[in-house]
Amino acid sequence: MTRDELMARLWPASRRYLASYVLFNQAVADHLGMHPTDVQCLNLLTLEDGPVTTGRIAELTGLTSGSATRLVDRLEKAGLVARQRDEADRRRVLVAVLPEALDRFGRVWRTLGDDWAAVFTEDTEDELAFLLRHMLRTVELSHRQMARLAAGLPTAE
Repeated sequence: MTRDELMARLWPASRRYLASYVLFNQAVADHLGMHPTDVQCLNLLTLEDGPVTTGRIAELTGLTSGSATRLVDRLEKAGLVARQRDEADRRRVLVAVLPEALDRFGRVWRTLGDDWAAVFTEDTEDELAFLLRHMLRTVELSHRQMARLAAGLPTAE
């Protein structure tokens, strides 16, 4: 196939891929009785080195500081995170994922994880390296695009 032919197939495949992930995330959130953004925030928090500020949560999610605060309020009310004073700077408040939340999410991901891992079993090391590079670039692009949207990207007329 030529590059043009591949690109013509890539656009609709990419749209289906993104939609399937968003819908999968919604299904996980529904299963857990949560909002999809809350599920992904918890996911991102588990990738951090420890408790983070609400400002960091806003950076990770692309939410405004007010929306990030409301998200933390929901997570705290649900018993999934706790606010705590930063020992190094008592003026700062950090958000920490509670062990019970890790257990709850861990059970869901352990149930679903083997199927996700199986997707990569036939891929070579070079293919896995390519996928990793693509995913990292996509994460960077999504953060740039979220910032553009937050800044008021002009709409097409």
